[in-house]
Amino acid sequence: MKRVTLFCDGSSLGNPGSGGWCGILRYGEHEKIVRGGAEFATNNQMELTALIRGLEALKEPCEVLVVCDSKYVLEGLNRWLPNWIQKDFKNVKNPELWRLYLEVSKPHKIQVQWVKGHSGHIENEICDRIAKEEAMKFKNP
Repeated sequence: MKRVTLFCDGSSLGNPGSGGWCGILRYGEHEKIVRGGAEFATNNQMELTALIRGLEALKEPCEVLVVCDSKYVLEGLNRWLPNWIQKDFKNVKNPELWRLYLEVSKPHKIQVQWVKGHSGHIENEICDRIAKEEAMKFKNP
């Protein structure tokens, strides 16, 4: 399996408000940026969407190191998800996104690494900037 790093971040102007997300996929010297947004979303929805869209961009099963600043995504993947699955996502926020994550992550081996946001981590700063640019596209003047 190829080893890929996915840097991802989400943004919401208003939380909820106009939202944006960004993922940077890196494999060796190759890099691909995926980005998008939504008219109305929470920050957590955009963080999770960045992860999902990044995984969807992979064309084959990979070992994926996800690097993000979202404790929601990190704790969701590393601690809460098994229990959420067991209770069929009852009383869980964003169940449709978590179910979509489960589907798109099936072929991959996922590992998550947390990075402190706004701390100078280059890829995290780039993702943050792009996510905010995407959110601004939906912001009412």
